[in-house]
Amino acid sequence: MYGKSENRDDYQHVPRPVAAMARDLPDGHRIPAHRHRRAQLIYGTTGAITVVTGRGAWVVPATRGAWIPAGMEHAMTCAGAVAMRTLYIEPGAAGHLPAEPTVVSVSPLLRELIDEATRIPVEYDPEGRDGKVMDLLLLQLAPRPVPALHLPAPADGPGGSGAADNADLARLCEAIRRAPGERWTTADAAAHAHLSARSLQRRFAAATGMSLARWVQQARLVHAVTLLARGTPVTTIAAALGYATPSAFTAMFRRALGTTPTGYFTDPATGAGPPR
Repeated sequence: MYGKSENRDDYQHVPRPVAAMARDLPDGHRIPAHRHRRAQLIYGTTGAITVVTGRGAWVVPATRGAWIPAGMEHAMTCAGAVAMRTLYIEPGAAGHLPAEPTVVSVSPLLRELIDEATRIPVEYDPEGRDGKVMDLLLLQLAPRPVPALHLPAPADGPGGSGAADNADLARLCEAIRRAPGERWTTADAAAHAHLSARSLQRRFAAATGMSLARWVQQARLVHAVTLLARGTPVTTIAAALGYATPSAFTAMFRRALGTTPTGYFTDPATGAGPPR
């Protein structure tokens, strides 16, 4: 479509500070864990993308992007058809952006600049029109933190003692992610992790920075947004996650993320939905 390579390796050593790539990916497409020398902005104009790093998992709907610092290992999975537009940025070219992975808002102007960048040759004229577009893109690529769906990995919390020591918690978290609609009481979770309820509560909070109940809620929200991106009705999602009514699910969603389930996919700056 854009006449440019869809191989990320072709964008890591180009003699320009920014290189942009477009890929259209199907529902369920998974890119295994990998890393590259350039920082990356992962953005999809449709669907949603789950990005997983050693620091945890983030769900990124259209109108938001995932910032991945240079050299950080990450994997991603698509929910719904994803028109991915990704930037590879030379280390140091965007020093104003954080050294940790994060989700940022993509304004309408930035969205258009990203799309245009995918049409610009890799070795563009830095003094010409294309160079000015890329310069403006970097200026617009400012940190704009937004309410994010983040599932911290067990080693992330302020008291985390490392992935090896938290293997039992990691297995529990994976079980919750696979079956977020289960009840997951403290007693059930403790039995799954072969811990006492007291030990589970203490260790889980220390290792993730969240209570078990909060983590379970986040896992349910992650699953909900993934299903929403695939066009699943809210009534179906509410039932799958164990809510008695769609309104109860919607109320939880709004309390957690400040918007309704369908509103999560609208542009936070304009209120408009993403382009289709």
